[in-house]
Amino acid sequence: MERIGELAAFATAISWTIGALFFERGIRHLGVLSVNFIKVVVAFILLTITATLMRGMPLPFDAPLRTLILLSLSGIVGFLIADMFLFSVYSTAGPRIAMLFMAISPPITAGIAYLFLGETIGSRGGLGMGLVVSGIIMTVFARQGGISFSKMNQKDRLGYIFALFACLGQSIGMVLTKAGLGDYDPVSGTQIRIFAAVVGYAIVSLLYKRGENFKKAIKNTEGLKFTAIGAIFGPYLGVVLSLFALQRISTGIVSTLMGLAPIVIIVPELLIFKKKIKPLEIVGALVAVSGTTVFFL
Repeated sequence: MERIGELAAFATAISWTIGALFFERGIRHLGVLSVNFIKVVVAFILLTITATLMRGMPLPFDAPLRTLILLSLSGIVGFLIADMFLFSVYSTAGPRIAMLFMAISPPITAGIAYLFLGETIGSRGGLGMGLVVSGIIMTVFARQGGISFSKMNQKDRLGYIFALFACLGQSIGMVLTKAGLGDYDPVSGTQIRIFAAVVGYAIVSLLYKRGENFKKAIKNTEGLKFTAIGAIFGPYLGVVLSLFALQRISTGIVSTLMGLAPIVIIVPELLIFKKKIKPLEIVGALVAVSGTTVFFL
């Protein structure tokens, strides 16, 4: 059972990586807010079709009240609040800080899960997590050319605060998901999370320029195409797989394996986009892969 959960968490990282490649192109056409709103709407439609075919129930009418509340909170915290802070980091401290803080999310997730759910990951899990996180951080430093903390200004400090909130939001969202899901169906559980995010993004979109950006976005077929494909791999397949994994293994291990996206993305960058890979990136990837191997021993 644990092996299936670990495979699902690793598949989540692959799925999110593929989704990120398409979202990056979608953002060029539509902008960040429109892509986030559209991706959760597309994911909710796909989840509704899947739930109808698999369960004969288009919406999660059978979800217990506790599951509805906790998964809705998880959707708001994990999809909306964490992402809003994360994208704010890009315009303040920059993407390197965002990637670095996301890389240290797994041990924070494990700590919160220990405090509130009583979960432990054991010595093997601790070793695997340490290697994976170290490998990811090495890769981030190599890709971004290092991070200078000595030249920190007020804008950078604000970015670090945003990055910390984004990291905490992601971790808290995952723990809320674990606590709320229980043995409930992962597809319908994802529906609850996504629907909460849809409502949240709809409110934000209306408040921001009265939805003018979204009105323009739905007329851009090229951007919609990339965003829709990204939604299939990200908040649809990726999130369902992550919930499937959370039902079977500890939250910290799921977070660690999901965090492998910066490593997984090296493969398409090298083979498809022909990007040059720095030696430290390769070393970081090998360290992260060795940590992943520990989980599967």
